[in-house]
Amino acid sequence: MIALIFDMDGVIVDSNPMHRESWAVFNRRYGLETTEEMHQRMYGRRNDQIVRDFYGDELSAEEVDARGRAKERVYREMTAGRIEEVLVPGLRAFLERHRDLPMAVASNAEPENVAFVLDEAGLRPYFRAVVDGHQVHNPKPHPDIYLRAAELLEIEPANCIVFEDSHSGAAAAVAAGMRVIGLCTTYVNLPETILTIDNFLSGDLESWLQAQLRSV
Repeated sequence: MIALIFDMDGVIVDSNPMHRESWAVFNRRYGLETTEEMHQRMYGRRNDQIVRDFYGDELSAEEVDARGRAKERVYREMTAGRIEEVLVPGLRAFLERHRDLPMAVASNAEPENVAFVLDEAGLRPYFRAVVDGHQVHNPKPHPDIYLRAAELLEIEPANCIVFEDSHSGAAAAVAAGMRVIGLCTTYVNLPETILTIDNFLSGDLESWLQAQLRSV
């Protein structure tokens, strides 16, 4: 049996533009202008890592958590009512075609954001497991989040196919012993991917996946 595991930001939703905008708005509250270099450093990372990167290690854990949650409230306010337009093209039809396969979400995102996206878009019924960045000790690029998803699906890691858009996410999936399909929503090429697609409308994706299903 093959399982499909999906990152969220950049895979289920093309949300990076909204995250960039919401970080810029939030950081201005503290007199911090968000540079392009800062934007690039946020991709694929958990919020506590981003907050400490932007504001320094002297913040308490409570303040790091508070700022991360406050920023994500800005993101959800900006995105409310717009989920359908930011879904990665072809995603909904792809999930429907393969709904009999074990599928999971494994994201570094805040649990409130994961719930917001899945519930606003009505996608939760497709996924047998949902793992967010706070359910494991080590976030991506460590393999913990993907290994936990495989455990919940009761599928061996070698039989899991991961959809990722970031370097840290791809590294996490490879470290977990899984195969990775890269989406070009964030980076044109990710290392160690077995296939690169623009979105879920890709004919290459469907033909490749059908070949894998026939081989098991």
